[in-house]
Amino acid sequence: MPKVFITRQIPEIGIKLLKDKGYDVSVGPEGKISKQELLDGVKGVDAILSVLTEKIDGSVMDAAGQQLKIVANYAVGYNNLDLEAAKERKVVMTNTPGVLTDTVADHTVTLLLSIARRVVEADKYTRAGQYQIWGPKLFLGGDLVDKVLGIVGLGRIGFAVAERMKKGFNMKVIYYDIKRNQALEEKHGLEYRELDQLLSEADFISLHTALTDETRHLINAERLKLIKLTSYLINTSRGPIIDEKALVEVLKDKKIAGAALDVFEKEPELMPGLAKLDNVIITPHIASATKGTRNKMAQIAANNVIAALEGETPPNLIK
Repeated sequence: MPKVFITRQIPEIGIKLLKDKGYDVSVGPEGKISKQELLDGVKGVDAILSVLTEKIDGSVMDAAGQQLKIVANYAVGYNNLDLEAAKERKVVMTNTPGVLTDTVADHTVTLLLSIARRVVEADKYTRAGQYQIWGPKLFLGGDLVDKVLGIVGLGRIGFAVAERMKKGFNMKVIYYDIKRNQALEEKHGLEYRELDQLLSEADFISLHTALTDETRHLINAERLKLIKLTSYLINTSRGPIIDEKALVEVLKDKKIAGAALDVFEKEPELMPGLAKLDNVIITPHIASATKGTRNKMAQIAANNVIAALEGETPPNLIK
């Protein structure tokens, strides 16, 4: 009977798929799992279904043993997986692409609208009983219609955000990506920019790039200086893409209008001073957090495991 270890609690639909196949399934805790618990949990298993909070490196795969066939990541990103170590051990690795696109794009737009219109600030102000009289200058925010949206990383999610804002708010969309997509430019009226030019031109900058050695601190102190005083920065991709310490200083000095972050450089820790700022919105990595999407992620991850254990090629191989 194949053994499967799921590193954290996931929606029951995924666990049931595996159990219905007759697999011996064990599941880690609801909250944080320690490295030792992880190493103990994977011993002797044929498959690991991991979540993005767990680093699955060579030591974890070795603890599992030579019979380990697959690590199925419950996420579209996979910077928590050691792909080279997996290749050396002939372990396949998969993710859950596509299913997150609309949900993450929707949350990105939610953050963009909320930071521009100062929704969180206004909510706190009103709850505190400070609203006494309407005023012409009360919580003035930024306009969206006809403004310039800069997309950094024109993948599935980046394009979905661009489409929503272009069609819904008539925004001009410019983008930067390591691979220029002239077909999308022509079909949807998008315009390519080099990164520094995008940062200096856009009224709203939304980050949608994977975390790699090249993209770590892609938005660093020098590039933050390029952003206009009236512009906003939104990140729903990976925290370390922004130099968070530098961002805190920029926000503190009001060198940009604001930022909205769903991910953080040293997640779940926040950079000192970040939470005290009024011109930033912070949410706890919930961009994909709808019941429907999280259930679909569990199904995809489980089906990747089933395919590998049945001797088939999983549909979502990370290459």
